[in-house]
Amino acid sequence: MRAVAELIIGDVNYFPYRSSRYITQFFEECDLDFVHDGSTRWFWTASRLAELLEEPQPQPNALPDRFVHVLQVLMQKSDATDDDPGRLQALEALNKPLEREGFEAFYAEDDQLYIRHIGTRTLSLAPNPHRPFTPNEIKRRGQLSAYLDACSEDDLIESVLLPLFRQLGFHRITAAGHKDKALEYGKDVWMRYVLPTQHVLYFGIQAKKGKLDAAGASRAGSTNIAEIHNQVLMMLGHELFDPETSKKVLVDHVFIVAGGEITKQARNWLGGKLDATKRSQVMFMDREDILNLYVVSTFPLPQGAVPQSGFASLDDDIPF
Repeated sequence: MRAVAELIIGDVNYFPYRSSRYITQFFEECDLDFVHDGSTRWFWTASRLAELLEEPQPQPNALPDRFVHVLQVLMQKSDATDDDPGRLQALEALNKPLEREGFEAFYAEDDQLYIRHIGTRTLSLAPNPHRPFTPNEIKRRGQLSAYLDACSEDDLIESVLLPLFRQLGFHRITAAGHKDKALEYGKDVWMRYVLPTQHVLYFGIQAKKGKLDAAGASRAGSTNIAEIHNQVLMMLGHELFDPETSKKVLVDHVFIVAGGEITKQARNWLGGKLDATKRSQVMFMDREDILNLYVVSTFPLPQGAVPQSGFASLDDDIPF
């Protein structure tokens, strides 16, 4: 806490010096009502940071939201000094204390600072997938969309969905794989999510590469939602074995994920077939959701999504 506090008060190179008045102003910019009382600057600031760290974690392996917001305000690129225009030296100074606790800070393509757990790559204060995208993010989004057009269903699961859900904080992600047909009764992937209360929820994923519709006959590149309905029911009713707890458990929720569009008619049809108890257990993700979440998560594109000849990877400037 002292190391981070010294960055805030400006006792370290590449950070502006802040007297008592400007320390209070800094926390006002962070939407906090901390007022410096005139005591030793680093000790008072470290005490306020410790208070923020005692707040509940939004998810395992993540820092509290208000603490992360303080670091984002501290590292705004508009505060760059003449001898560190890109704030790379400032970022290195911040990462020294963070890395000792198993975290790292980095700038994403939106020029905002994000904090990631080194071991699990879980993002603290995850970015908003509904915000406007930068030009580079739009390019990456287009490249991922083209990859989804060409990839197989196994590639969708193994190269896109598994890394994405790991990034979002899910644990014990286990893919069945279509090669051995082991879980073709309706559970392509299962995973667990630990709530801040340490309760565990189990999720299943039923993934299809193309479009999901409610047409009477399946068309090329699309799957009838009735088939998914049968697989969802089998998924919710079938036990799975969690080797970490040595217990058999039931899936609490299921994601229906499509590499293409899930039509409104398909959603309505499935909602009508599921009774009131199961309706809250089923969630949908289509191509738009995958693209938006993948891009803002600053995760590298799957191998094959970026042209290899004549083009530089758009991920080259993102530290991992």
